Amino acid sequence: MTDPTEPENSPLPARAAQGNPGWERDVLEKLAFAALQEQRAARRWRTFVRLAWLVFLAVAAWIAVHRSGAATDVTTPHTALVEIKGEIASGGEASADVVLTAVRAAFEDEGAQALVLLINSPGGSPVQAGIINDELRRLKAKYNKPVYAVVEETCASAAYYIAVAADRIFVDKASVVGSIGVLMDGFGFTGLMDKLGVERRLLTAGENKGFLDPFSPQTERQRAFALAMLDQIHKQFIDAVKTGRGKRLKETPETFSGLFWTGQQAVEMGLADQLGNLDFVAREIVKAEDIVDYTRRENVAERLVKRFGAAIGDGAIHALKAIPALR
Repeated sequence: MTDPTEPENSPLPARAAQGNPGWERDVLEKLAFAALQEQRAARRWRTFVRLAWLVFLAVAAWIAVHRSGAATDVTTPHTALVEIKGEIASGGEASADVVLTAVRAAFEDEGAQALVLLINSPGGSPVQAGIINDELRRLKAKYNKPVYAVVEETCASAAYYIAVAADRIFVDKASVVGSIGVLMDGFGFTGLMDKLGVERRLLTAGENKGFLDPFSPQTERQRAFALAMLDQIHKQFIDAVKTGRGKRLKETPETFSGLFWTGQQAVEMGLADQLGNLDFVAREIVKAEDIVDYTRRENVAERLVKRFGAAIGDGAIHALKAIPALR
């Protein structure tokens, strides 16, 4: 029953005080408990971050030691090996940065009698290949060490661009060699859009800014511009081949057409020098049967380090979500 002496608009604390004289202590206890939980969560997060950084530094140190001691300062005579496998592209394992880091280490090692590039690649970026080609020729002159290319299954396009920087190219009789050409590919959907009644709304500043857009028509002027650019890159490729192969090249109208050939045909055409594998080159050509691999490879530890930042970020988000909010 309501007290007739208490006004109906009486403040809630007064009613709570009348119904529960210890309500102030209850509120303070809840506030203190929430603050304590928040402090504990923050301490747990700080501890996790410190431990994670310790693991990160330990892994980084292990990688540094592993890298520095795997294939450097080998003073005994040996054949230095650098593998070029897969697509030649920026950011990949066959990028100019990765390949040339290994190549420089091989050249700088006094025990390396020669460098062998073991190639198995369908090609890729002419820019990355051109960088590797230029640097190989510079390093050969600086260190006066021979470079040999050994082809496994495939040495095509940008991969062959790299191979011609070698003093000699060895292939298997069934290897695929050549594809001296340049391409730019894409799709055009303008006809399909007309049939479907779809309107393309592309706004550009510059009349040719969107000429590679697959949903816009290509003019003859734009096509001619792209072909001229491809012809220029193709000429750069051809010049590199002629410089590298010299008089050994038996040029025909098809040599620079983009076709590819077997290893046996490549030898006959002067695109390669002779049949032979890695062991043959090390034993018979370099005269140093011990092969030391300088190839840079991404291992499990490196992937862990790369993903460390992302993992820390995710951990922070989960930790923040775990901190109780005062409501």
